[in-house]
Amino acid sequence: MAWLILFIGGMCEVGWLVALKYAEGFSRLWPSVLTVTLMGASVGCLGLAVRTIPMGTAYAAWTGTSIAGAAVVGICFYGESTSPLRLVSIALILCGVIGLRLES
Repeated sequence: MAWLILFIGGMCEVGWLVALKYAEGFSRLWPSVLTVTLMGASVGCLGLAVRTIPMGTAYAAWTGTSIAGAAVVGICFYGESTSPLRLVSIALILCGVIGLRLES
């Protein structure tokens, strides 16, 4: 269950990053509110996960899933590069997260 909560936290992190783009420097109210709400949810999920998952493992997996998620969102919705090196790099991040999960 802790790993699911950690994954949800990572996806909340991706969500706040997207909302931050639309908040335009916190000058737009509702995207700003969404950004701050998702930030809290993301960190809250991490806090719940570290009750069970070792801190270093949880933090690495949380940041790894959010980094890979943000990169995929950038590719799918914002026309960011799909170069082979970029795709391999994203895959390596995900392999690292999977490795952490299997180890614990």
